[in-house]
Amino acid sequence: MRTALIIDDHPFIRSSVKLLLKQERFSVVAEAKDGVDGVLMVKTHQPDLVVLDISLPGLDGMDVIARIKEMGTSSRIVILTSQPAEHFSLRCMKLGAMGYVSKCDDLNELRKAVTAIGTGFTYFPVVAFSSVRNSDALVSEADSIARLTNRELTILQHLARGLSNKAIGELMLLSNKTVSTYKFRLMDKLQMGSLVELAELAKRNFLV
Repeated sequence: MRTALIIDDHPFIRSSVKLLLKQERFSVVAEAKDGVDGVLMVKTHQPDLVVLDISLPGLDGMDVIARIKEMGTSSRIVILTSQPAEHFSLRCMKLGAMGYVSKCDDLNELRKAVTAIGTGFTYFPVVAFSSVRNSDALVSEADSIARLTNRELTILQHLARGLSNKAIGELMLLSNKTVSTYKFRLMDKLQMGSLVELAELAKRNFLV
């Protein structure tokens, strides 16, 4: 029987995904509620499939993908997240994920993704390959966001949600000074003069 591992910090999501995977004849060998434990469990169990969220305590989902790929495991990764596909799906693909499903979609989309991945295909939304936007201003902002590193993008989201440097540091296992450095780097890269402007940009682009 094929094996699967679920990494998500919401018990209800884990329970729903576990039920679906059992219907698809997977044995769910472990569940993790944060990125650090998730990486350790993948190393221990070497599952055939990993269902992974992006927004996780400690290591976020993109860091988890990178760590799993560094192991050289054959585990196939499908992302199940509420993060906007236009900003995250292509990043996850480049890191090595084989599928990307929104939590806003019917759970049957995850079933389709699991089936596709199981037969050697990838499963990503069309928006992952499209740069079409509604205005030149949003194109420019989207391009600037696309040039951010994965960690910068995650910190931008946390700042836009109003988290302090200390809170972000505790969440991402970074020092206060490191978070502060990222904050000023973001303001420089995105040409924003304040945290308020950063937050407004994030909201305009559906990052929060």
